[in-house]
Amino acid sequence: MALYLVTGGGGFIGSHTVEELLRRGASVRVLDNFSTGKRENLREALPHIDLIEGDIADLETVRQAMEGVVYVLHLAALPSVPRSVADPLASNQANVIGTLNVLVVARDTGVRRVVYASSSSVYGDNPTLPKREEMSTVPLSPYAVSKLAGEHYCRAFYHVYGLPTVALRYFNVFGPRQDPASQYAAAIPKFVVAMLRGEPPTIYGDGYQSRDFTYVANVVQANLLACESPDGVGGVFNVGCGEQHTLLELISHLCQILGTTIEPQFTDPRPGDVRHSQADISQIQRTTGYQPDVGFYEGLERTVAWCRQHQVG
Repeated sequence: MALYLVTGGGGFIGSHTVEELLRRGASVRVLDNFSTGKRENLREALPHIDLIEGDIADLETVRQAMEGVVYVLHLAALPSVPRSVADPLASNQANVIGTLNVLVVARDTGVRRVVYASSSSVYGDNPTLPKREEMSTVPLSPYAVSKLAGEHYCRAFYHVYGLPTVALRYFNVFGPRQDPASQYAAAIPKFVVAMLRGEPPTIYGDGYQSRDFTYVANVVQANLLACESPDGVGGVFNVGCGEQHTLLELISHLCQILGTTIEPQFTDPRPGDVRHSQADISQIQRTTGYQPDVGFYEGLERTVAWCRQHQVG
């Protein structure tokens, strides 16, 4: 049975990926230092996985974690644009040095495929929509720069060493287990928690900025297709739904789901944030058969239900 290594497997996307791999009967190892991931995200999976607590920025730890591994889903990172603006050195250490370590060890051990989690933030504020993979990249934050560096390393390791890599540019992933408590939390978990409490959600800017919000199950599907697909090696692919929704639309939908009417409060835009984002997903659909199964509204319903069930907020 092929062994999968999920770096960052205790994180939001990582834990959902681990769950789906186990559901499919795969053998799974997780490497996570739990700086942003949580053990409780893996509570049900723990008896069925090999867990190594350690840092991808430590080369020897990565070597230990990759023994016998066939597929690597490299999801470990220090996420968040604002976090990277506050501490660019930490973002570089985790996202660039950590990724280089993973690629070096994967090369040395003959891993069959490395799937790398990149970000739509690499496109920057290019006004052209939707975003296509061949567009020029103009990263506006240290986080975006670090993610783009990882992509370039993946491509270089494929071309120079023949290491099979696939980079996936995630577009605004949301869903159950996304941490609302961090000061760097994404918009949807923060909005849901505030509105469950009856408090106004805070919008940075005017609310007309738009995102291609992508439910986490769609991203998990893309991760595993990128492992399995015979095509696309050495490539970069958008992972989204191909749609645009403004933050004001998001709040309107949440009011509908929650049966409430709460007006947001507005504050200054954040440095490094892009104005609009939308994925062209035709390339990943054509290459791997990816199809986003869970739409925006259904994903919001599932997320709110999970937050209520787990009394988040």
